[in-house]
Amino acid sequence: MLPDTAPTLPLINHARELLIERGMGVLGAWALLNLVVSGYYVARTDRRSAVHHFHLMNVAWNMVNALIAVWGILQAHPQQVAGLTLTESLAAQARTEQILLVNAALDVGYVLLGLWLRQRAGSATRPERLMGFGRSVILQGTFLAVFDAGLYLVYHPYAARLLAAGT
Repeated sequence: MLPDTAPTLPLINHARELLIERGMGVLGAWALLNLVVSGYYVARTDRRSAVHHFHLMNVAWNMVNALIAVWGILQAHPQQVAGLTLTESLAAQARTEQILLVNAALDVGYVLLGLWLRQRAGSATRPERLMGFGRSVILQGTFLAVFDAGLYLVYHPYAARLLAAGT
């Protein structure tokens, strides 16, 4: 966090970039945890069980999360944002906030999709697959909704700090 004493624009931009970089680190840690645990269990569970399909979906989902986390970490440049103008800083702030809010809305959609998959399992020819996939999508969507909303709530106050630094 930034000190309360009139932070300069370069300090605010540096802190914003560090926050996003750390957020991508959290996403990467979640992905790695899921890949290790579910990777272990997917190889050791009966392919005809919902548990197997739960772990299989976790592995697939978190391969994508890992790629997003690595890309996000590589895109963050805390040492290179010092030269941004106030206008550029506010635009970057708005873009990141918009991405987080859109992602949070999509995450709610993932949870609803998972619930729908679980509901459909009762009438499916392979109910264990839909039940396992549904549980995984609910878990992943819930984590991502909390992650994106939480990151937004921590990131959003930087907009006011940017405006205060520009006056």
